[in-house]
Order: sequence, then C-alpha cells, then structure tokens
Amino acid sequence: MFVIASVLLLATFSFPQAKSPPTPNELVISSEPNSTVWINDVRYGTTDESGTFRVRRVPSGRKTIRVRADGYKEATVPLTPTRTGAIKITLTKTEDQAELAYQDAQRSSAIDRGKAAELYRRAISLRPAFPEAYVGLARTEAERGNIEAAFAAINSALKLRPAYAEASAVKGRLHKDTSEEERAIIEFKRAITLGRGFQPEAHTGLGMLYQERAEMKLGDGEVVAAERDYEEAAKNFTAAIKQLGGSPDAGVIFQMLGRILEHQQKLKEAIALYEEFLTDFPDSVDAPAVRSFIVQLQKQIDEQ
Repeated sequence: MFVIASVLLLATFSFPQAKSPPTPNELVISSEPNSTVWINDVRYGTTDESGTFRVRRVPSGRKTIRVRADGYKEATVPLTPTRTGAIKITLTKTEDQAELAYQDAQRSSAIDRGKAAELYRRAISLRPAFPEAYVGLARTEAERGNIEAAFAAINSALKLRPAYAEASAVKGRLHKDTSEEERAIIEFKRAITLGRGFQPEAHTGLGMLYQERAEMKLGDGEVVAAERDYEEAAKNFTAAIKQLGGSPDAGVIFQMLGRILEHQQKLKEAIALYEEFLTDFPDSVDAPAVRSFIVQLQKQIDEQ
C-alpha cells in the first residue's frame, strides 16, 4: 500500500507544549491555533490552542519553517543554521478559493479520500498551475488504489515544476509499489539530488526498497548479496533519521534501522540507536517496547 506523508507509517506520539521559555537548542513557534508546522518540508505537528509549538530537536543547517492554518495564507520563514529560541509567524486570512479547496482536501485526506480527490481536482480547476495540489491528488489516488490516476497527477506536478524534489520522491514510491524497482531507485535518487542531499522521504523509500530486496535474497540463500542490500538500507535509514530530526515520522524509522542492526549483530549500535530514540521520543507509545529491546540486547551481549 502506498504511504502518505513525508514518510510512511505514522506511529502515535505525544508532544506536550510546555509554557516554559525555550532551552538553547529548541525552537518555540508561535502562530495561529491548530496551525500545521513543517521544517524543511517535513511535517512536525500542529500548534496548540494558544498557537504554540515546541521543537525539541531542531535539524542542523539552514532551515525553512512553513506554517499553514485553515482559512489563512501559508507563510514561509527561512532560518539561519544557528537560529533557535522563540519565533513568531504571522498568518493572514485568505479568500483564495483554490487555496481553500486545497486546505479542505488536505483535511479530508485522512477521513474521506474520495472527497479529498474531488477537492484537489477543484483546487486544480481553480488554479491549473498548482503543483502541490497535484502531489496531494497523487498521494490520495494511490491510497485509493488508483495507480494510473496517481501517475497522471504526479506527472502533471513534475511538468509544472520539473525540479520538484517531493514530487520525484512520490513518483519513486509509486514505482516501488508497482514493483518497478529500477525506476523507483532513479526517481528516489533524483529527488535527493534535487533536494541537494535533503529528501528524507526518498531516503526512506530507498531504505525500504533495499531492505525488502535483502530479505528476498536472504530467503533465497544469497547471503553476501543480501548483506550488501542491508547496508544500503541502513545507510538510507540513517540519512532519513538525521534529516527528519525530531519529526514524529523519524520514530518509525529508528525502529526499522534498529531491526537491521540487530540482524547484522551490531548489538551495541542498536542499543545506542534505541537510547537515542528514547531521548527524542520519551512520550511515544512505543517507548516501553523499545526499553525492552534494550534489555534483551544487553542480555545477549552479556551472554556472549
């Protein structure tokens, strides 16, 4: 099944928005209540009822904060590599019908995909040059199993904006999910190149592709070839985790990478990775299970 969002399977995480001042390594974003916050096009979460969102683990390097709320025009703010602390992002009301239809489509995508597809198409009819709406439509149609329609939508997005890293990543996922692995690899690598090395969705897609290849080869007794693919998977999962920072999507990839490290008998590395997960996501519903992984792995090390 095709997976929506900048990445993939979403686990459930709780991010309490404390009212205390930011620590030196945090960002505290203030905007409209219930605004969605992206950093470098990775969705981090939503502001609380007071319009506050706290980012506890900020990605390194230059960053772009993007904020969108229903009924408002999206705002984008670039940040220097060292910028942390409090930042206020003011949104302005919009009556742009294409934008409002797009917002309605995004809101509907997790509830009624058929309605979401109609709304994306309405947004496109109102603003034909709307590549983001085509990407949303491609994701939605893929989730509905309409792969041909999904390919048509993503190709339209890329025609409008050829250097669109997210669209290439989505196209890579479509090729992967239709078993066109070589084409998927080309698109994922193209997305990473377009993103100047930053494209966690593409890195995750490559990681999943190589992991699946490795498991198939291992089942066929091709141990050496399988290990090479496991290494490629681990490399891409590691890149995705680094780029996702404290985004909720990173939590799932931590565990995927951990399973590879366990398979490779890199037990100390797996423990270190799981401990990092607990530091970044202490409130995750998966935290108790991850703690038990650490106990089991330490027991294996002690018995060796």
